[in-house]
Amino acid sequence: MKKIIISFLFLFSLFLTAASQAKSITIHLYRTTEKGHGKSVGKVIAMDTSYGLLLIPQLYGLTPGEHGFHVHVYPNCAQKGNAAGGHLDPQNTHKHLGPYNAHGHLGDLPVLYVNKKGNVVTPVLAPRLTTKDISNHAIIIHIGGDNYSDHPEALGGGGARFACGINSS
Repeated sequence: MKKIIISFLFLFSLFLTAASQAKSITIHLYRTTEKGHGKSVGKVIAMDTSYGLLLIPQLYGLTPGEHGFHVHVYPNCAQKGNAAGGHLDPQNTHKHLGPYNAHGHLGDLPVLYVNKKGNVVTPVLAPRLTTKDISNHAIIIHIGGDNYSDHPEALGGGGARFACGINSS
């Protein structure tokens, strides 16, 4: 519990620093459908900091627990999010190694933790990204968690794409 509080305080201090000096963008996320997007599940505010991209979720209506969270190649949420393509991987690493390993997909983001009420409000930090890196790409929340590996299941085992949003700035 103490580690969680310390982590939260660190991320909150990043938020305060970022809010005073950096550009921010808002990405609205929606349930995935065949045609693109359905009901809103909230938004994520993204801000550049000296430590990387700070993502501040204001999400609701998700199932409690861990959810995979990624930047996908194409700005297209159709086909239940599958039109967004794979994880952003401009270096062609073809490896899902999580947000902290430079030898994997650039689009791998930290796992989102959904509370018992179905909300996500805890900020996460993606140290290898900026707002420019996520421009014109889709942001996807998966149904399941993410183990930052391709084993035992590919792409962290997150499964189907639950929600999608596009940053077109």
